[in-house]
Amino acid sequence: MNAFTDTMLRATALSRRSFMVGAGGVGITVVFGDIPEALAQGAKTLKPSAWVTIATDGTVTIVSPAAEMGQGVMTSMPALVAEDMDADWTKVRVVQAPADAKSFGNRLFGGAMTTGASRTTQGYYQQLRLVGAQTRKVLLASVAQEWKVPVGELSTEPGRVVHAKSGRKIGYGDVAKFATVPNPLPEVTPADLKPVAECRLIGKNIPRIDVPSKTNGTAKFGIDTQLPNMLYGTVLRTPVQGEKPERIDDAAAKAVKGVVQIVPLPYGVGVVAQTYEAAKKGKEALKVTWSTTAKARSYTSDQVLKEYLAAAQDTTKPAVTVLKNGDPDAAFRSAAKVIKADFLADHVAHACLEPMNATAKVDGDRIEIWTPTQSPTLAQVFGARMGGTTPDKVTVNTTLLGGGFGRRLEPDFTIDAVLLAKAVSGRPVKVIWSREDDIQNDKYRPMTAQHFEVALDAQNNITGWRHRLVGESIYARFAPPLFQQGGGKDPPFHDGAEVKYAIPSHLVEFAREQRGVDVGLWRAVGPGYTKLGIECLLDEVAKMKGVDPVQFRLSLLANEPRAANVIRTVAQMADWNRKREGRFLGMAYSDFWNTHCAQVAEISLNRNSGEIRVHNMWCAVDTGVAVQPANVIAQIESSIVYGISHALYEQINFKNGEVQESNFHDYRVLRMSEAPVIQVGVIQTNNPPGGIGEAGLPPVGPAIANAVYAATGKTLRHFPFLPARVKTAIA
Repeated sequence: MNAFTDTMLRATALSRRSFMVGAGGVGITVVFGDIPEALAQGAKTLKPSAWVTIATDGTVTIVSPAAEMGQGVMTSMPALVAEDMDADWTKVRVVQAPADAKSFGNRLFGGAMTTGASRTTQGYYQQLRLVGAQTRKVLLASVAQEWKVPVGELSTEPGRVVHAKSGRKIGYGDVAKFATVPNPLPEVTPADLKPVAECRLIGKNIPRIDVPSKTNGTAKFGIDTQLPNMLYGTVLRTPVQGEKPERIDDAAAKAVKGVVQIVPLPYGVGVVAQTYEAAKKGKEALKVTWSTTAKARSYTSDQVLKEYLAAAQDTTKPAVTVLKNGDPDAAFRSAAKVIKADFLADHVAHACLEPMNATAKVDGDRIEIWTPTQSPTLAQVFGARMGGTTPDKVTVNTTLLGGGFGRRLEPDFTIDAVLLAKAVSGRPVKVIWSREDDIQNDKYRPMTAQHFEVALDAQNNITGWRHRLVGESIYARFAPPLFQQGGGKDPPFHDGAEVKYAIPSHLVEFAREQRGVDVGLWRAVGPGYTKLGIECLLDEVAKMKGVDPVQFRLSLLANEPRAANVIRTVAQMADWNRKREGRFLGMAYSDFWNTHCAQVAEISLNRNSGEIRVHNMWCAVDTGVAVQPANVIAQIESSIVYGISHALYEQINFKNGEVQESNFHDYRVLRMSEAPVIQVGVIQTNNPPGGIGEAGLPPVGPAIANAVYAATGKTLRHFPFLPARVKTAIA
């Protein structure tokens, strides 16, 4: 992803009491004047048309444009505005933005309101700081006019304008009583932003806005939505993707007390009832004959993965060139030796703590939706499509999300709610997926096969690198225009294959397999498995050269000082050279999302059972400007736990197109008692902010695998590292 490009602001006065600035094609309105009581309390059903509202009582309300799913953006994004506005943070109130992409969209998503891919801070950082700086200049200009003093004699302190010569001070609330917008507007450029070293909020650990309500139980997630006259819905989905109901026997379902309506759907059968329990019983009573012609009926994980592997190893088969540097063919022709290795990864589910859910109400051509979505824009577009109306007539209320990880970028659960609400027009319907629905109807991380070839010279220096990935495309289904515009490339699938390491000749290829099974975005997606092969092979080459893995990486990163720094730092944190009785260390590095992240895992291995236990994880991370350092640590800790879980336990298996796992009894995740001690070192630099929500996951699996390599001399090449697989690998 490209770094955020500096954009000059242009500003146009809207009225004497408000102004709009344009940043990156996004219009931003700032309003002076009294604020409605409900807005001050953060009511999610109001649709404020402004980023900033300054009330006469001094309250500053700032809109948060991104979905809050535990990553802290409800605090960090408003803090960017408050910083350069010089607002008093104790008087700041935060409200969730309405679904208004024109005003609140993220330029890194083409202007859509979408939260994901670690793009929130990267996309909004400068834009929102400029909003704050523009607001501050208008405040100064208004006071200068009112007090008849040169604007250059005025300054600000938190929440107040100051005239040092006369000793006068005035709060922002009092300014709001008379503020007008000067014509022309004060110009604002990136040069007007505070140096990070002088910031009061950026780079500091301020309390998170969302934590108190989550602690006392008052937080409202999507599943907490309650509306007058509300009904409940469930959907019985086809057991095989791509099938549809051919015959529905709903007599028993209709006989269930409380069932209101049975709704045939293109992909299943919906049940609407007075209570969730009645809807669930009605769904269980349905008897449906499904079609049997879907391509996915031939999808059995073990067999398909073997076919993927064969396709990865057959370099004569067509593939899309993702990256080509140097002359790989020449490098391999002249190589003294060539290492070949294959790495595999099973499907994994998202397993969000809050199951999928959404609530919708359809009144003619007007639709209102309450949904824990990562993309209000997609919810609005699909809501309109399903409801037979236009997006401007669809109101989307974005609630708190009980976990996202890419799953809540999908509109499927919102579509359920709209279709069922349309069937009972006028009454809101809340659709709730059971845990079984959630696990068995996910958009899983792709199952992948990767084939590597590494060319070495006589001194075992890397001269060439080939990396071929095979699997089902994410973008071909999720974002067809992007897939087509990219010539068949699928960045989420093959992300992370690019490296900072100095490799003279490098080729990355992607071969798409179409098997009829939907795959989707997952926390860290491509780098979650591409870094496994890259980092493990580096350890193997280091051993061939007879050098320490840390030193070998540093030699390949001589021109990448930030990368080298996190590697040196984490090695010091872990006391890399100290031997441990019965414990082994492994290292891995990731460079994705414009964030440098290096980790060391300390593990023990039961050679008899094949079980791996992770005891300690150390991480050094340089994400540029860390807006909230404590939250960066929290996100890294979260990613490490998620990474260990997928590396050791998680897998989804298909048999003849049907998912075999259904709940946490057979979809194994990391338990609290298995979590390691985690130490994170945040390195603050003045580089533009990188992404952080996913940055901690990619190094986890390869660090564990490299620790096993240190213990046994054998590399683990198949996610997850199940005990049986480990025993086979180290035998």
